[in-house]
Amino acid sequence: MAKQSDDSTGINPNEFSSAINQICEEKGIDKDKVIETIEAALAAAYKKDYGKKSQNIKAKFDEVSGQAKFFLVKEVVDETTREFIDPEQEEVEEDEINEKVGKKEVREEEDQEEKLIRFNPERDILLEDAKKDNKKIKLGDEVEMELEAKSDYGRIAAQTAKQVIIQRIREAERNAMFKEYKEKEGEVVNGTIQRVEGRNVFVDIGKSVGVLFPTEQVRGETYNVGQRLKVYIASVEADTRGAGIVLSRSSVDLVKRLFELEVPEIFAGTVEIKAISREAGSRTKIAVSSKETGIDPVGSCVGQKGTRVQAIIDELGGEKIDIVEWNDNIEKFITSAISPAKVISVRIKDEENKGAEVVVPNDQLSLAIGKSGQNVRLAAKLTGWKIDVVGEDVEIENEKKAEKEEIKEEAPKLDEKKSPESEENEEK
Repeated sequence: MAKQSDDSTGINPNEFSSAINQICEEKGIDKDKVIETIEAALAAAYKKDYGKKSQNIKAKFDEVSGQAKFFLVKEVVDETTREFIDPEQEEVEEDEINEKVGKKEVREEEDQEEKLIRFNPERDILLEDAKKDNKKIKLGDEVEMELEAKSDYGRIAAQTAKQVIIQRIREAERNAMFKEYKEKEGEVVNGTIQRVEGRNVFVDIGKSVGVLFPTEQVRGETYNVGQRLKVYIASVEADTRGAGIVLSRSSVDLVKRLFELEVPEIFAGTVEIKAISREAGSRTKIAVSSKETGIDPVGSCVGQKGTRVQAIIDELGGEKIDIVEWNDNIEKFITSAISPAKVISVRIKDEENKGAEVVVPNDQLSLAIGKSGQNVRLAAKLTGWKIDVVGEDVEIENEKKAEKEEIKEEAPKLDEKKSPESEENEEK
């Protein structure tokens, strides 16, 4: 608690100002928000002990002096915005309503009629009365009437002020947290696993805690309390308990951000990541290109003796990474995408629907397809083309079949071209 001073509010200005600055630094909250919170708490306490329930009381706190001024706020109204009823008439209306309580038709009539808000002298002031002090005032403006300053508050009023401060500080803290991490959305941050609840993993990422849902986890990875790991901030949503931060370890964007952090050429923009396809925990294919001549995009990503790519592989728990060079020539790009398998030829089967056939040596067929079709599947995602992989023998057989079909198609045409004389000789 702050020491008592000689001023009317009983606040030591120096200590109060120091406490405000401390709250701002610890919670990461804007100073104006803290002052606003203090004013709301003081107004609530004043109203509790010295005001009336229907009054709108506002406090203005001076951080320098540590004193507060209080004002009764009233809205400027007239006959067009408020309903005016004599006290006697009001009593008659209340008696009539009490007699008809429970009748549905009364409720329906009240719903259908658009009634004006009833004039309240504690919250409203007539336009002509307001103009006596300020001729420029308009309908709908607010008038502030200064009240007598008070420094002594009861236990209930103090408790009310405390609750207001706690609630407002928490709200401001949540808003500040949301704003900070919303700006970090799409970035990779370091985190420490705080707890594991069921299949959900909660990761401490500094000032807040994010969650790794099962869909964002990598199959085969184990998550233990206290374990440090890099996570991708997939989304940040406002939540009643704070910033709802969804983290990811399976996103392709995690790989992209890790390359940006590890490869200076990508961070600088001289090497560009054109496409990524990933099956988290198993294999990733990444296509890169260089914007400047003389820079090897693949070599830049691999690094000297593979140090750069190996650092990323270690971070991803041993996930294999294939780095290929982007090429506008789709046949050459598909050839690179099928690596590490060697390719004999690429044939475009259906350009409109993006269908291609890749011919590989027989001993490279299983490597080109990959385990459970993974390699060709990732190559198809990387290039955006449907890829059929066939062995060399199958291609030769297909060529022979195609030749036979061509011969069959050409045979009738040759018969048609025979002359009448040759037909007569054949008959003899």
